[in-house]
Amino acid sequence: MRPWRLVALLSTTATASYLCRVNVSVAGVMMMRELGLSQQKMGQVFSAFLIGYAACQIPGGMLADRFGAPRVLGWAALAWVAATGWLVGAGASVVALLGARCALGVAEAPTFPAAAQAISRALPVDKRGRANGLVVAAIGLGSAIAPPLISFLMVRWGWRAALMISSLPAFAVGCAWMLIRQRAVLPAEAASSCECAATPSEPLRSRSFVLLTLSYSLQGYVGYIFVFWFYLYLVEVRHFDLLRGALFGSLPWLLSIVSIPLGGWLFDRTPCDRRAIPIAGLAGSGVFIAVGAHTQHAYLAAVCLAFATALVLSVEGPFWATMTAVAGARSGTGSGVMNMGSNIGGLISPALTPVLAASIGWEAALMVSAALAILAALPWCWIRLPPPAAY
Repeated sequence: MRPWRLVALLSTTATASYLCRVNVSVAGVMMMRELGLSQQKMGQVFSAFLIGYAACQIPGGMLADRFGAPRVLGWAALAWVAATGWLVGAGASVVALLGARCALGVAEAPTFPAAAQAISRALPVDKRGRANGLVVAAIGLGSAIAPPLISFLMVRWGWRAALMISSLPAFAVGCAWMLIRQRAVLPAEAASSCECAATPSEPLRSRSFVLLTLSYSLQGYVGYIFVFWFYLYLVEVRHFDLLRGALFGSLPWLLSIVSIPLGGWLFDRTPCDRRAIPIAGLAGSGVFIAVGAHTQHAYLAAVCLAFATALVLSVEGPFWATMTAVAGARSGTGSGVMNMGSNIGGLISPALTPVLAASIGWEAALMVSAALAILAALPWCWIRLPPPAAY
């Protein structure tokens, strides 16, 4: 398989994974009504996914290193369909619903570590930033497709049919991966490009690996605030009506479809010190958060925070590309560790942010995230990248 066809399939896989991930968020209204679930119980169902997902990042990456991305992604995608079927058949049993969502999180855990491992073996290092950026940007497409698609299907055939139909793309990509041979994905001439001359014999103990994971954990804390709280912040704090809140709430994700691949492209094409790209993205995000939190103008706040989200997500390509360079042949495991750090930050920030807002106010709570975004940029000053000769 040609490298960029591989990237296209990985991007399609990421989109399918997000359809299976967020479909319950849309179907939740009908599920709660029909199954008699309270908001608290439904929240537990949502959280069960993140528990399984975060806990299995490292094992998922290790499986990709051991068995190869095509085999792992193939079985994983088919498992998404099975977990969705389990959820549909669970009825009103909260235990069964929690188990189904946790199982989906476990099954989806290898997705991005395996994608990073496949890219590290199929593409040279000077193309990995844009390749990883395209794959991560595909989650925005999945997130954008899910609400109208699931809503359309629910109105006509109910939430159960909507969930199962939304898992069909996962079934398709699972079958596609099963038909691909490992050697077709990992050409011999590219396999040697996954080493980093600057890393020691044990790359997962290197200073660069630790700093990269620390920075990505902080980035995850900042990014997940906007995933869970941006719309509610606009409506409840900035007093947008529901329609305007929805319009401005979609702006960060529309911008991210451009900013994520652009950040990867700039990272690959920068002729001098490429660390300037993630440093600028993270620090710039902190500045925009601070301005958006402080301004009294609601529209300016919404635009600034939307650009802050786009900037904090623009560093996804540089993070994943650098991890494959640092981790070398253990790219799957290293990416799993890094992504687990991000998801731990994602577990903390949605719960901590409203607590901070209640005690010190929303402006101060967002200022904390602005400081953490700038702090996330600092470790890049000491992360060692491959020398120019490696390209």
